[in-house]
Amino acid sequence: MAKKASPLHGPLLGAHMSIAGGIDKALQQGKAVGCDTIQLFTKSSRQWVGKPLTPEEIADFRATLRAVGFPLVVAHGSYLYNLAAPAAALRKKSVDGLIDEMTRCETLGIAYLIIHPGAHLGAGEAAGLKTIARSIDAVHTACAGYTTRLTLEITAGQGSTLGYRFRHLRQIIDATAAPERLRVCFDTEHAFAAGYELRTAEGYAQTFAEFDEEIGLDRLVAFHLNDAKKDLGCRVDRHEHIGKGYLGEEAFRLLLNDPRFRGVPMYLETPKSKDCHEDRDNLATLRRLLSR
Repeated sequence: MAKKASPLHGPLLGAHMSIAGGIDKALQQGKAVGCDTIQLFTKSSRQWVGKPLTPEEIADFRATLRAVGFPLVVAHGSYLYNLAAPAAALRKKSVDGLIDEMTRCETLGIAYLIIHPGAHLGAGEAAGLKTIARSIDAVHTACAGYTTRLTLEITAGQGSTLGYRFRHLRQIIDATAAPERLRVCFDTEHAFAAGYELRTAEGYAQTFAEFDEEIGLDRLVAFHLNDAKKDLGCRVDRHEHIGKGYLGEEAFRLLLNDPRFRGVPMYLETPKSKDCHEDRDNLATLRRLLSR
């Protein structure tokens, strides 16, 4: 079995875990498969608004988090939301749902809530980016004083989805009233599908130089580690197991051994079965790629 990397020498490695049976069960499952940290949903991803967390659920989550010893946990927002929606009703449902999730994260002590920016649905990119910023402002206003940070995820750019260029995220951040409250998550498959080369040292360096120039590495608080079922620039969001897709192992070797990202959490979102043995295999591959 591969030895776990110390956060002092590399990133925190984990995976998205199911909350079936209770939100605390995701922590236990993550510990069982060898995670250093986990990502989870705070409610069913198919619900706009979940049932309020009970005092027992909150206490169980906090106690289990102490027991497993994860230094942090992040959450992913529901895929139902579209903060760029041109239709007012859908945008309101999305904002209300996101406020609910922010409140759940704040209650549980979860530092980051990762969200897809949204799709303009024909309104055009410029209009869509402005609408996302207005939606975020509404969430921030409702969640004044929260320590949980909304975290915008790089997207593959499928359909009319926004956020597939680094400048999109920069424009959203700049257009919000409280840009200091926003953070960013980098998804390897999404970035690759969007056209950012990560497989060569030159391409990797150029990608993160552009990221730093457009957004700033100081905003980068999490990674999603996914290989790609389709080739560079395909604009298709399809995840593959580490080293089994078009990205290959070298992209992950470069990322895992980048000293700028020591201690930064990195999460698998690769396909898996109920027993999560695929997570064990992918984590073992990642730790093999991490230099000692």
